[in-house]
Amino acid sequence: MYDFGLSIRSLCFNVGWYVGSIVIALVGMPILLLPRRAVVAWARLWIVFVLWWLRVTCRLDHRLVGLENLPKGPVLIACKHQSSWETLSFTLLFPNIAIVLKRELLFIPIVGWAMARAGNIAVSRGEGASALRGLVKQAKAAIAQGQSIVIFPEGTRVAPDAEKPYQVGVAALYRQLGIPVVPVALNSGVFWGRRKFIKQPGTITMQILPPIAPGLGRDAFMKTLRERIETATDRLVEEARRSHAP
Repeated sequence: MYDFGLSIRSLCFNVGWYVGSIVIALVGMPILLLPRRAVVAWARLWIVFVLWWLRVTCRLDHRLVGLENLPKGPVLIACKHQSSWETLSFTLLFPNIAIVLKRELLFIPIVGWAMARAGNIAVSRGEGASALRGLVKQAKAAIAQGQSIVIFPEGTRVAPDAEKPYQVGVAALYRQLGIPVVPVALNSGVFWGRRKFIKQPGTITMQILPPIAPGLGRDAFMKTLRERIETATDRLVEEARRSHAP
């Protein structure tokens, strides 16, 4: 049955998101000239607004569990990617991070410039070995500054029931950085699907899983990473669907 109320709430969210984001971007544009910490604080303010508006309009909240599994110091966070929600939330939920993202995003006026000034890691698709070397170089520089790295191993958003191979970038960083890899599972795609207008009410769960220590071979690492992320993600997705079943 068509839910008119749900459509109206989703429309209100989208309108408020775009209008509010434009206002925050224009008013805060001079902050781009300030040091990185000021740019990050500006980004966090924007994210707080978006997530608050998401709760108010769509009744969609979130929770972060498993913080006890996050080691101290810089780590490589490998997260499942189902939705725009996690790309928004990471900067707010995790302090001092650099997110691996598509280079094309940096060309978005103001928002893209802020992503660059915040110290995120831009990678060009389709450049093969050159892109991989650039990724490792930027990641090492971020780690040297005490930042943790966030990477989405599949390289793109993937619906809860779909599968994509894990890309070589995460294995290269694991081998080259020599730091723990922290797998992260979530069920955001159940509520905020890829390219979906409707935002379902409920609570998105992001779970931090036990870290993978350095030293594994590439195949063993990739198998361990995928099993941990996919197993936990399947469970979280099933729990979300079961709790929202009619």
